Amino acid sequence: MFGFTEEQVADFGITFGLAGFIGFMLFIIWNLARQSKAGKMGTFVLFFVLAFGMLGFIAKSLIQWMLGI
Repeated sequence: MFGFTEEQVADFGITFGLAGFIGFMLFIIWNLARQSKAGKMGTFVLFFVLAFGMLGFIAKSLIQWMLGI
């Protein structure tokens, strides 16, 4: 596709597509906190609990990058 290999397209999709999706999910969490009037502590809890899985995925990517896998 346009001179790119399948691996390059997949890597681009994982890197930027997933980053966009994570950003959208963070916006949804922020909107949920704002609409529910959660306050500072409630907003922190929402972000901590709901974004914890995203943090794990980002950590996995960083570890793979540091180890050169």
